[in-house]
Amino acid sequence: MKHVRRFTPSLFLSLVHVCLVQANYAPYFFDNGARSTNGNMALFSLSEDTPVGTHVYTLNGTDPEGDPVTYGLAYEAGSRRYFSVDKNLGNVTLIEELDREKEDEIEVIVSISDGLSTVSEKVRILVMDANDESPEFINTPYIVQVPENTPSGSSIFKIEAVDKDTGSGGSITYFLQNIHANKFTIDRHSGVLRIKTGVTLDYEKSRTHFVVVVAKDGGGKLRGDNKVFSATTTVTVNVDDVQDTPPMFIGTPYYGYVYEDTLAGSEVLTVVALDGDRGKPNSIHYCIVNGDEGSFEIGNTTGAISVIKSPNQLKKEVYELKVQASEVSQEGDVSVYAFAVVTIRVVDLNNHPPTFYGENGPQNRFELTMYEHPPEGEILRGLKITVNDSDQGANAKFNLRLVGPGGIFRVVPQTVLNEAQVTIIVENSAAIDYEKFKVLTFKLLAIEVNTPEKFSSTADVVIRLLDTNDNVPKFSSDYYIARIPENSPGGSNVVAVTATDPDSGLWGEVKYSIYGTGADLFLIHPSTGIIYTQPWAVLDAEVNSKYNFYVKAEDTDGKYSLAEVFITVLDVNDHSPEFNENIQEKTMIIGSPVKIEAIDQDAEEPNNIVDYSIMQADPANVFDIDQSTGEIKLKSYIRSLDIIHNITKNKDCIWSLVVQAKDRGSPSFSTTAVLKIDITEETLHKGPMAAFLMQTKDNPMKALGVLAGVMGIMVLITIMISTAMFWRNKRSNKITPVRRIIKKRQTPQPRAVRMEWLKFKRPSNAAEKFVVEDDSKSLHNENSNNNIQVAPVPPMAPVPPPPPALAPRGDTPGWRVPTVSGTLTPKFINKQLKKRGHGSAHNALVSELKLKFEKRNAAIGEPHI
Repeated sequence: MKHVRRFTPSLFLSLVHVCLVQANYAPYFFDNGARSTNGNMALFSLSEDTPVGTHVYTLNGTDPEGDPVTYGLAYEAGSRRYFSVDKNLGNVTLIEELDREKEDEIEVIVSISDGLSTVSEKVRILVMDANDESPEFINTPYIVQVPENTPSGSSIFKIEAVDKDTGSGGSITYFLQNIHANKFTIDRHSGVLRIKTGVTLDYEKSRTHFVVVVAKDGGGKLRGDNKVFSATTTVTVNVDDVQDTPPMFIGTPYYGYVYEDTLAGSEVLTVVALDGDRGKPNSIHYCIVNGDEGSFEIGNTTGAISVIKSPNQLKKEVYELKVQASEVSQEGDVSVYAFAVVTIRVVDLNNHPPTFYGENGPQNRFELTMYEHPPEGEILRGLKITVNDSDQGANAKFNLRLVGPGGIFRVVPQTVLNEAQVTIIVENSAAIDYEKFKVLTFKLLAIEVNTPEKFSSTADVVIRLLDTNDNVPKFSSDYYIARIPENSPGGSNVVAVTATDPDSGLWGEVKYSIYGTGADLFLIHPSTGIIYTQPWAVLDAEVNSKYNFYVKAEDTDGKYSLAEVFITVLDVNDHSPEFNENIQEKTMIIGSPVKIEAIDQDAEEPNNIVDYSIMQADPANVFDIDQSTGEIKLKSYIRSLDIIHNITKNKDCIWSLVVQAKDRGSPSFSTTAVLKIDITEETLHKGPMAAFLMQTKDNPMKALGVLAGVMGIMVLITIMISTAMFWRNKRSNKITPVRRIIKKRQTPQPRAVRMEWLKFKRPSNAAEKFVVEDDSKSLHNENSNNNIQVAPVPPMAPVPPPPPALAPRGDTPGWRVPTVSGTLTPKFINKQLKKRGHGSAHNALVSELKLKFEKRNAAIGEPHI
């Protein structure tokens, strides 16, 4: 029997696995060449300036079976990790900064895996150079010793610098800073430092030179830009001295002094000479060649010059010595030498200060008495001053000056040698003023000019001034303003003026006087300057409220000044208000007021401001009065005569009022008067003639005069027109047609229009006091009635009697107001007394006019008043 093996699922899987294992192939990298950035990184190079984090390469390979592959990077033990890789994508990223100068090759193990097989390769990555290094000098610092006699053009030193970069970035060239100011040059390739051609070194002029050398590379790329780096160093060149310079004197020129108290053998001065070769100097030997004349000697090694004679034996005032300084070598040989001139002056010792002398010997105080304001340029001859310095030469030269109030006097001379007479001259006469200075005190100072001691001396100059009458009395103000009440009694003080004269004695005494047109009522005290009224003077502000005159201040010599005085007389309430007439009669048209007026003759407010009031009326409570204007009108409920007739049984409607006019002064004065008012209703007639007749019904002469004037003007105009036409026709040669004459004839204007331009100036006599107003203007009569029409010419009325004379004003008890002075200017009030009203004689004319109006209105059927 044949054995059959059973097939199970597990057996199937094993067979499949065996088949797969046997068919798997290893993955592999693509090799894309040396310049490729995609493959296995073989022959890959990277610049050292590549920034960290840069994607520098992509590992790329495949699996023969097409399985997905992963990538990896590995390093030898101890090696720095420069790269990282994305295992899935193969992107290689730089993670560590590169530096070619430290490591120019990097070994990396790259791998590729398909999950079953892994293939690894070791690759070498080359790090490429970038110009990231600067040149560096080696063997610094550079210090060179050069003898001063080294020939020009000689090489003195070689400078060396290195650069770790390769290529042009590692090549170096050399040059010097400030090449034009240097005494050296450098070979740009080798770095050899030389002395410039035609230039020599001099130890005596400059012992050290500092040469700044710059080393610069050839430049190269760094992070995409072309960079050039450089470095600097300083070469110190020390110049060595060589014996090639003669000795030199220092501190020249040489001056010495022999004073009158110098002892023989004393040292006058020392000369010093040094070898010009300071590095290795020779010793110096001194000697006097000539000019000493046996009076001076010098130390051979020290150079100290001494006088060997006493000063009084020296015959010359100035000696000039020629001194020689020679170099002596170590062997004792004299090589080179130099000369210097030494000037020695025999001088007097400055041991005497300047001294002032008077007539009796040395003196340090001088006094003088003189009048103020002497002429400018005058010499103060009363001062006898001499100044002297007993030294000789420059020691006896000194300056003179005055110390004190400047600009008043000057001293002559200002510079003195040995001795001089001192003169003081007036320079500013105005400043020599007794009123400012009773005594002028100065210091006369003498001080030496060119001596180190600057000896000096002083003397006091005291000038006592005498007064002269050189001032004019001067008022404290150019004008004085005063006020005084009008009721001040005679002899009252008004104002005090003050003037001063700074002169002394009698010249300073001031006498006052007044003059001018306004000074008649005033007097002034000659000594005190108090202005007061004449004993008999009576001031009245209503007559004259302003006075103006001049006041004079005069000294004993007749010098004087003026001031102006303004005096205002203050008004006092000493007048009572006065009505135009004691008893007045007014005609009142219902609806129109009548006006009363009173005048207060005081000069100023509030004394001349009048308030009106009704003291008594029968019957009462019918009239109102305006307190300020004096207008009287009926109560507002009274609008017709019927209401009046209901109030009173008096059919003639004439009422009596007691009115009062009271001023606002303190104390206050008042006046009362009886006023009769005839009440009537307004006429229906309108027009300017009716208004004019109502205005003139109390004065028929006025209406008659206006009518006569109008007729006369019309006649005059007619005559002028006729005359003009006559002369025109007479001059014409032609006979003018009648219709032409009619055409040229002017149409007469209406009567009302003609009257518009017939305006008269106020005449001087009573018969011509008429003015024909324009129709547009209201004509007001005395009682403020303007509705009455013009009636025919009324008959002549009898001439009214003259107005009664004003009763003399009683003397009011005097009351005293203190005098007030100040700068206020009172208001000027021009007062014009109003004329008296017409008397009661006009009542007959009014009645007659009223009757004529009633008859005329009855005839034409119009209502009557």
